[in-house]
Amino acid sequence: MSAETLIPGSEPIHLRAAGTALVLDLSADILPRVLHWGADLGELSATHLHALRLASQRQPIGFSVDQPVEVSVLPEQSAGWLGTPGLVGNRGGADFSSAFRITGTELTAGGDIDDDRPGSLVVHARDTAAALDLTLTIELTPEGLVRQRASVTNLADTPFAVDAVNLTLPVPTAAVELFDFTGHHLRERSPQRTAFTQGLRVRENRTGRTGFDSTYLLAAGTQGFGNGSGEVWAVHTAWSGNHRTFAERTFHSVALLGSGELLLSGEMVLGPGESYSTPWQYGAYGRGLDEVSARFHRHLRARPHHPSSPRPVVVNTWEAVYFDQDLDRLKRLADTAAAVGAERFVLDDGWFGARRDDRRALGDWYVSDEVWPKGLGPLTDHVTALGMEFGLWVEPEMINEDSDLARAHPDWIMATGGRLPGAARNQQVLDLARPGAYAYILERLDDLLTTYPISYLKWDHNRDLVEAGHQPTGQAGVHDQTLAIYRLLDELRSLHPGVEIESCSSGGGRVDLGILERTDRVWVSDCIDALERQQIQRWTNALVPLELMGTHVGSPVSHTTGRSHPLDFRAGTALFGHFGIEWDLTSAGPEELERLTQWVALYKELRPLLHSGTAVHGDHADPAYQVHGVVAEDRTEAVYALVATGTSELYPTGPVRLPGLDEHAVYRVRPQAPGDVPDGNAHHWGLHLPWWTGDGVELPGAVLGNAGLQAPALYPERLVLLRVTQV
Repeated sequence: MSAETLIPGSEPIHLRAAGTALVLDLSADILPRVLHWGADLGELSATHLHALRLASQRQPIGFSVDQPVEVSVLPEQSAGWLGTPGLVGNRGGADFSSAFRITGTELTAGGDIDDDRPGSLVVHARDTAAALDLTLTIELTPEGLVRQRASVTNLADTPFAVDAVNLTLPVPTAAVELFDFTGHHLRERSPQRTAFTQGLRVRENRTGRTGFDSTYLLAAGTQGFGNGSGEVWAVHTAWSGNHRTFAERTFHSVALLGSGELLLSGEMVLGPGESYSTPWQYGAYGRGLDEVSARFHRHLRARPHHPSSPRPVVVNTWEAVYFDQDLDRLKRLADTAAAVGAERFVLDDGWFGARRDDRRALGDWYVSDEVWPKGLGPLTDHVTALGMEFGLWVEPEMINEDSDLARAHPDWIMATGGRLPGAARNQQVLDLARPGAYAYILERLDDLLTTYPISYLKWDHNRDLVEAGHQPTGQAGVHDQTLAIYRLLDELRSLHPGVEIESCSSGGGRVDLGILERTDRVWVSDCIDALERQQIQRWTNALVPLELMGTHVGSPVSHTTGRSHPLDFRAGTALFGHFGIEWDLTSAGPEELERLTQWVALYKELRPLLHSGTAVHGDHADPAYQVHGVVAEDRTEAVYALVATGTSELYPTGPVRLPGLDEHAVYRVRPQAPGDVPDGNAHHWGLHLPWWTGDGVELPGAVLGNAGLQAPALYPERLVLLRVTQV
């Protein structure tokens, strides 16, 4: 790495990585503007960069200011921008409009490897009149992600109230469609697509966690963009608390994506010398949504702390026993789990205090004498003797009013205005920004992890933060709570570096890059109905790689929807993720257990591919059929699922294309057992595809990706697997 000090007014900065280019202009000592973010522009000389700056300058038509309006990554009204400002705040009603000027910059960049130059630009700026300092950090990662954050410091001896700090990235006017997500409990990350019209489209999350209906990714793209087609620009806010995401288009031909933390009223007042730092904002460009996702996946996999050991097959006890925790029953469940090939056994809610239902004892993190008179040792000894790891469910951020902890420390409950918020799931929020509450939770978790051979925590968070204030002042506390949970996770992992942690939040209510810096898995949804999971897992995978996604085989009849599905559909759906089982296996018959054992064995065989390859999704014309899979980084092998989610208007559906393969290589395609049974009328009538039996078929990648091959006719809510190997 090399570092250099730049002079404002010097040539634009050109960063390149993994087919992406970022060109920044720092001329005239005002905040950086993005001249280009998108496809790689190739090598550009200083002359070309200066010409790009000149060619990008806007004509001064309008009535805000006479000169061209410069829209920086932190837009300012002082530059003539009358859209959403970058900094919103005031000092006693004054200094509402900032006018920062650059005082210093540093650029750290890698060497010219394959003509790429990822790097980091740090910009220091000051508004002397408002007595504010600003530090901007703008990076292009080796995976081609742009990420940026800002820090504002109060230089005066009077308070400065920060209401918002919004960072933006411009997109071309050719981006005419917006794509983001909504959802609810049991239906997380449901996609929605709208036109990118003039005006401001804002998505705000005030739940105190990422949220079931969070924007997740906000993408802008060219008309009709898909999984593998069109140009796409997307942003994500790496923050697990309140946040705001927006898309803005003006008649000045300005289109941009922006985001930042959503600060509650009075939540961020900077005293003299105090600073506020935004979360990281991530931006990804790609040809199609799959390329956008691949950049996030490679970035996460490149982290030093990314899970590197094979992701173990998990058995979770929740839907198997709920609160009925009996040692003998759990031993039988553990025996059956080990027999089918499970590698991790997780004891869920109900092991502590007076917790016999969901109405009491949250906060009393002591092993129940009533249920476990000899402690958890008899169960942990049994589980580990079977060769499995032991995991435990906790919900440290919450408290029941009916708990010893609440009776001893009622002031530790987050509240405002001298009243408690309305209970949700019979619980309140424990104020972890209070030193006493924080120390208590840390001590309790540390003691449990020290006493028992716990290698895994399922860390739950089962309610939104409503009126989440600090007692007795009532000051808003979501920002402090979010930082406190980050600090708690960091400290606990430092004390117990071998323990893995899953982020669970009523299912998938807290899935973002902020929490993933501190956890090893996300629970995708409390709904493990395989049909619902097809969509929920697909769109969770838009940001999160498969190895970090908890995907379980549920009971034959779903506990959340009442649907019945055959085992092959349930297991084939769970295969694409961090595979687990949430089913009372002691109630399963011998044939079911044998079939499940085959699926477990397939997962163990495929997990090196599933958890290192590139996730791909076909743009199949038939809405009743989906095609998705994983292709090895060197494109020598792949596995695909052909999924019938409903009844097709076509009988059978047309040829399906297999995306992501090397067009110049030849591949053998064959059905993959145990997902090789094309369950449908034709199969039961004895009518089979010619290529489905025997050795399959050999075809070039160009044929498989462009012409495709005929898929079998399937009943609705069925799937088959294809194994593809280069020959």
